[in-house]
This record gives sequence, C-alpha cells and structure tokens, in this order.
Amino acid sequence: MTDRWQWCAALFGTIDSRDSNGFAAYLTPDAQFRYGSAPAATGTAAIVHALDGFFPGIAALSHRITDLWEVPGHLICRGEVAYTRLDGKTVTAPFCNVFTMRGEKVSHYEIYLDPTPLTAP
Repeated sequence: MTDRWQWCAALFGTIDSRDSNGFAAYLTPDAQFRYGSAPAATGTAAIVHALDGFFPGIAALSHRITDLWEVPGHLICRGEVAYTRLDGKTVTAPFCNVFTMRGEKVSHYEIYLDPTPLTAP
C-alpha cells in the first residue's frame, strides 16, 4: 500500500471537502460505515447517501491525524476533528477510526467519537 500517512490524509481530505463520491472511491462496493453508535450503512450508495445527509448539518469540518498504526488487515488512525456548526461555533473532538482493509480499499470503516458537542447548546 502507499504511504499510510499520505493515504489517510487523502482520505480525510475527501471528507473535509465534503466529497462523498471521492470518499467512496476508498471503499469496497460492499463496505460498512459506522459513525459513533449510529447504525452502520452498507454499500457505497448507502454510505454516500448517509454522508450527503450529514454534511448539510455542519458548516465545515477538518481532521488532524496524530497517530497511525498498522496491523495485518487493519489500519487504526487517531486524531482530532474540528466541526464548525451551523451557528458558527467550532467544536473539537478526539476520534479513533478503525479501517478493515481489503487490499487498497476499506471494507469496514468504524468511527469512535462522541458526537454530543455537535448538538450541545
């Protein structure tokens, strides 16, 4: 696989630019995607639909990767994500993503994050 840091930065770049179709290019056709404790979306069409439903609820977002580990078949990424809410307030939350890899593509994408600050008054 390509350099892991560059690969993750490019993947998060698609999210930060709200490019759901560009993000889908990193996934297997049957990928599963879970954000926090929400139900998983399965398949790239469902994942694109979920992201296209999520993006209008925020003004912007930006990921910063702090740690990255590779174990056979998996990639684990930790960092901070800054969300700019529609009210203009920016909130930052720690995240940890676990990617189950199938070759160069993600077959399971799990985001461990507390989304509470997005809706807090």
